[in-house]
Amino acid sequence: MTASSTIARVVFWLAVCAVAAFLLLPTVVIIPISFTTAANTLFPPVGFSFKWYRTVIEDPAWQTATITSLKVALLTMACSVTLGTAAALALFRSQFIGKTAVRALILSPLVTPLIVLAIGVFMVFSRWGLAGTLVGLVIADTVLALPFVVVSVTATLYTVNPNLELASLGLGAGPWRTFRRVTLPLILPGVVAGAIFAFITSWDEVVMAIFLTTASLRTIPVLVWSQVRAEISPAVAAVGSILFVISALGMAAVRLILRDEQR
Repeated sequence: MTASSTIARVVFWLAVCAVAAFLLLPTVVIIPISFTTAANTLFPPVGFSFKWYRTVIEDPAWQTATITSLKVALLTMACSVTLGTAAALALFRSQFIGKTAVRALILSPLVTPLIVLAIGVFMVFSRWGLAGTLVGLVIADTVLALPFVVVSVTATLYTVNPNLELASLGLGAGPWRTFRRVTLPLILPGVVAGAIFAFITSWDEVVMAIFLTTASLRTIPVLVWSQVRAEISPAVAAVGSILFVISALGMAAVRLILRDEQR
């Protein structure tokens, strides 16, 4: 390796680290703030205490929001995995007129401005009576999470040998049994990764939830947003730290799953 290539490599990684620090430090800084003993969000924090985490755990409003967020995230994950896996298989295995348009429609939430999508969903759901309901929130989050499942499962399908499914069918197994005993175990890493992405998408989603939630039906991000608008307290930092850790663990799990699949 020449000196110039070594310098270029060092400069490249320094730039990568600088960008990563610029993006992550504003988020990571809330973690030490959440352990402060002061009543204000000060950095560096004053003292060390778990009292703000205890405050959040004992607060009925945060308890209700946590239960709502878990319900929405788990239901969204189930719906997204079911519909996304079916859509990925149909788009990957079938040839039909308008296939490209269907794929673009499914993946469109990834490129559509979220505020525009939220306004449209709110207007439609208001007429249908779904605004302010758990069902409406799950449907909206499923729309946002579905592309991640489709992309993840489709990527896994490229690694599946179609001869294995043909062999199963040739030995007398029906389509459903072939899917359950052959196809699903082979694409399971992609399905699990998509499920984690779907859970994180719903768990952290706030823009769509602001339009579709009510005072009696609020998720954690919506409650965080309402608290921040009034006052930024260390309790909000504690909740933000919990959300950050859950999302980080989810992404780490996806990384491990995909790495094992590559091996």
